[in-house]
Amino acid sequence: MAGKPVVTAAASSPTLTTFAAAVKRADLTETLNKAKDITVFIPSNEAFSKVPKDKLSQLLGDKQKLTKVLNYHVVEGRKTPDDLKQGTLQTIDGGELITKNENGEITVNDAKVTCGNITTANATVYIIDKVLQPE
Repeated sequence: MAGKPVVTAAASSPTLTTFAAAVKRADLTETLNKAKDITVFIPSNEAFSKVPKDKLSQLLGDKQKLTKVLNYHVVEGRKTPDDLKQGTLQTIDGGELITKNENGEITVNDAKVTCGNITTANATVYIIDKVLQPE
């Protein structure tokens, strides 16, 4: 993953293909791949499968809403696990994420980080077990 930009890296990971497809549908691939030094909280395919099918279809069919949801998973700067100790992060759309890092278990809002601090060419990635929903 280290040599590839974030969306390209996600698309090549068998557990992150739904996220990559959603980004493509929202026309955000180039935007995220060209962004400099970001952190992306990427829901796994399993996380997307927890979203009821009708809601997921609705989301994927509404480009504006999909863009808002996907941007809610992105913050500026490469965040380390230490940066994710209890606090808040502002998303690129101005939303707010609440982070906690207790005993090595990192949560973002109510999603658990299942794998984290992964470096791509332009981002730090944390894989999460839920799709985050903006307020």
